[in-house]
Amino acid sequence: MEDDGVDDVKIPLLQSVEENVVVRTVTFQISDIKCASCVNSIESALANLNGVKNIAVSSLDGRAAIKFVPKLITAKRIKERIEESGFKVNEVHDHDQDISVCRIRIKGMACTSCSESVEKALQMVDGVKRAIVGLALEEAKVHYDPSLADPEKIIEAIEDAGFGGELISSGNDANKVHLKLEGIDTEEDANVLVSYLELAAGVNRVEMDFSELIVTISYVPDITGPRTLIHCVEEASRGSKVYQATLYSPSGQRERDKVNEIRMYRNQFLFSCLFSVPVFVFAMVLPMLPPYGNWLNYKLHNMLTLGLFLRWILCTPVQFIVGKRFYVGSYHALRRRSANMDVLVALGTNAAYFYSLYIVIKALTSDTFQGQDFFETSSMLISFILLGKYLEIVAKGKTSDALGKLTQLVPDKAYLVVIDTDANIITETEIDTQLIQKNDIIKIVPGAKIPIDGIVIKGQSYANESMITGEARPIAKSPGDKVISGTINENGCLLVKATHVGSDTALSQIVQLVEAAQLAKAPVQKLADDISRVFVPILQYIIPVVMLTLWWHSDGEEETQLGLDSNIRPKIWRVYERRRGKARERKE
Repeated sequence: MEDDGVDDVKIPLLQSVEENVVVRTVTFQISDIKCASCVNSIESALANLNGVKNIAVSSLDGRAAIKFVPKLITAKRIKERIEESGFKVNEVHDHDQDISVCRIRIKGMACTSCSESVEKALQMVDGVKRAIVGLALEEAKVHYDPSLADPEKIIEAIEDAGFGGELISSGNDANKVHLKLEGIDTEEDANVLVSYLELAAGVNRVEMDFSELIVTISYVPDITGPRTLIHCVEEASRGSKVYQATLYSPSGQRERDKVNEIRMYRNQFLFSCLFSVPVFVFAMVLPMLPPYGNWLNYKLHNMLTLGLFLRWILCTPVQFIVGKRFYVGSYHALRRRSANMDVLVALGTNAAYFYSLYIVIKALTSDTFQGQDFFETSSMLISFILLGKYLEIVAKGKTSDALGKLTQLVPDKAYLVVIDTDANIITETEIDTQLIQKNDIIKIVPGAKIPIDGIVIKGQSYANESMITGEARPIAKSPGDKVISGTINENGCLLVKATHVGSDTALSQIVQLVEAAQLAKAPVQKLADDISRVFVPILQYIIPVVMLTLWWHSDGEEETQLGLDSNIRPKIWRVYERRRGKARERKE
């Protein structure tokens, strides 16, 4: 008998083939079901699908209950087949559905309006049950149905909304490790290595980034760990192909991205000041100093002065090169039928710039025209907003320092030991803390931080657990006592057996609670978000229309020929001129 058939002998002969098949039930609320013919159409369309076990459609309330095998077909595919038959599915209720959770880092959010836009975009994704977006953390926590949605689809929705998305973790990937690979030259080598890792015991999922040669492995901590997975990569070497793997920290990459973002805003602000400051000087400073600003009034052609020409040339790069990000943000916001700060900035700066451009054209084509340009308003507004963006991104970086300090409580290195039956040390190796696996024996020297949660198997000492309890008095530790990661071993040497590693440690749970607290919104913040949701439309539409109406009526009371009067002014200016004329008559 072949080795492959040994286990088959243990299977009972009378066991049903479908005994262990998982069957789920999904209910659809379908519109446009009017008669029995509609019911027959839906049943006929679904009967041909592989994996559908039972179909029950009611023409009275428009509901359809379908039993299916998740391994063969998904609820999303059933929904698509119903819609292909000409019926619209309004609601989906999966009675046995599993809700997964993923965390996604979002790039490009600048205000609460941006976070609201991301939340709306996520909630519109089919299968997403709940989405929470934190502006300070720049992260989103999404609860979704894995049969209808996945992290890739969620990230795609974020990118369609005009923001960047990067998967941090998913609910099924509570324990995962990132490895930087070496020795891979072709895509065939990468595929061979991925297949080898997928067959390793305890591995749930393997994701490969071919561009960066970084592999992300989700695993079961009770079966395997990072150190074992690195050995698996090395064992996959074949012939002259030698593969090696080292730990890769995405948090370090995020820190580098944050530094690059801060540098980008700083450079954009300095580049904007390079042009906007001269514009401000030519428009507001030199004209107030007659001996030094007279050269700005030199006429190049007709009424086009040298000062106006220089202001136009210097303002244009600020408006369209530095201010390009506001145009892009406005496009994505208007595409979502919402308005954020980018829309306000683009609207205000465009009004100032293009009106000033109209002044330039009129001055160039007329020898009597006189007008006031606002190039300095456009350029300085963009510069001040970029300065605010720069200060904001620096402040955001400081808000995450608390989480960084928590993670720094765990030491970088640990001593892995091998002991005999009498708990005597045979070998001792210094390893990275992230390589510690469950049931490893770790040596904790006096004064060192404890890297994992575990149980003392040998030694006597005191541990400072004020990080957890707030009590500064050391706690005695002896064989059988528990120790907590991040606490300090005071005076004795301990041998600790690791029971919780990675995201299962108490310190990791504290970090997750802090992140959850930062993602949650206080009632006052919710009220502020509700106000900001209507703030921009009020500024853009209601207030301008009201002011235009008031100005039109007040101006029409005194000047009936409004369209023919070339000297139209606001009412307050005309009243001022009238009073000044009466004062001049009294003097005469």
